[in-house]
Amino acid sequence: MKHSHLFIAISLAVSGLFIAGCDKKDKAADAAASQQQMPPAVVNVIPVQFQTVPLVQEFSGRTAAYEVADIRPQVTGVVDEILFPQGRMVQKGQPLYRISPENYQSSAGANQAAVQQAQANVETAKASYNNALANIESQKALLEQAQADVRRLKPLVAQQAISEQQYEQAMTQLKTAQAGLNSAQAAAQQAQANIASSQAAVATAQAQLSGSQLDISRTIVRSPISGVTERSSVTAGALVNANQANPLVTVSKIDPIYVDISQSSSELLKLKQQQAKGSIQAGTSTVELVFEDGSTYPVRGQLSLAEAKVEQDTGAVTLRAIFKNDNYMLLPGMYVKARLIQGLINNAVLLPQSAIMRTPKGETQVYIVDKNNKIQVRNVTIEGTYQGQWIVTDGLQSGDNVVAIGGAKVKPEQEVVSKPYVPTSSEGGAAPQAGGAPNQGQAPAAKSEMPKGPVAPQAQKSPEDDAAK
Repeated sequence: MKHSHLFIAISLAVSGLFIAGCDKKDKAADAAASQQQMPPAVVNVIPVQFQTVPLVQEFSGRTAAYEVADIRPQVTGVVDEILFPQGRMVQKGQPLYRISPENYQSSAGANQAAVQQAQANVETAKASYNNALANIESQKALLEQAQADVRRLKPLVAQQAISEQQYEQAMTQLKTAQAGLNSAQAAAQQAQANIASSQAAVATAQAQLSGSQLDISRTIVRSPISGVTERSSVTAGALVNANQANPLVTVSKIDPIYVDISQSSSELLKLKQQQAKGSIQAGTSTVELVFEDGSTYPVRGQLSLAEAKVEQDTGAVTLRAIFKNDNYMLLPGMYVKARLIQGLINNAVLLPQSAIMRTPKGETQVYIVDKNNKIQVRNVTIEGTYQGQWIVTDGLQSGDNVVAIGGAKVKPEQEVVSKPYVPTSSEGGAAPQAGGAPNQGQAPAAKSEMPKGPVAPQAQKSPEDDAAK
């Protein structure tokens, strides 16, 4: 009896296992059948269109004043008054400070008296010279008379018509007249020298007077440029010294204003190499500024300078752009981001960000729908972004249909149904349209064509990244 019960129990257990196994097989078969009946996945594709795309780079920058003038006094004295509104606009030549002029006015008065005395000395020397000239003429007349007397008496003394003593007296008068002429001529030369000396003294006195007058004018400290003032470093009553080290105030011209941009020398070298190969055309000199809050400066600037050297400490090259700043929105020292169109990429393809995938190895890939409506993987090369879309420079061919939406739910060799990709307003940029590419060799002119912020490909991920992982 016991054996029969054991047999029955074993039979029931085996039957249960058989029934359960059959049930699992039936469920697997039903699942396979249902999977075969599921329709192919639907993906949205975008056809490859080659075009010329601007290569926009974004760099950090600092604003710098167009001109800077450190105002220092050129005379020593006490500041009587500050003549300008601090922190406001001043014009070139506008008075900024008045320094006490009393000492310089006193010196100017003394120098004016010295000029007048020197001019009087010139007149005295001229009068002496005129007297010397008159004396010369008188002495010449006496000499001529003495010479005539000697000529007249000489034959008479030979004839003993007159005495020797009379002749000797005539000779003495001749010598006296000659000496008188020589003395008069020497006096005239001395008077002439006195005139020259007095005139030199006049020139010296006038120079000193001019210096005093210049010092008086310098007691009014004026701005050499038009610009905005900083805070004054001195107040009224302060003693300032000529050419002191510390400026009284600094005036900065900020309209226009400079923006100094720093670019890696390796990036600049790569760009030049690409331009030399012809893969990238030369860009434009247009620069756009973005503030720290993400807003854009309404006026575009022009690149005006690229330094011909690399900073040893940073390995960077400084680029300088110039901007209009008539509303004084930009102030020296502000941190900004500068966007430059440094080149035009030939034969590039714009793809939405959702089309790009990355492998764990860092490779950049896209899905392609082939002519048999099956998914294929294609490795691509990316060169930044433009208008929120990836710039693909290699790996695609004309006629390829790239999966823009739906790549996360498919896998290679899977059959799919493809539909055209229609971008939405919330996506980074519009899909490229026929004829919508920038003209060959020209950068876009409209402000909207400057990207909202180029980001390196490694800095972004698409939903397909998670699927790939």
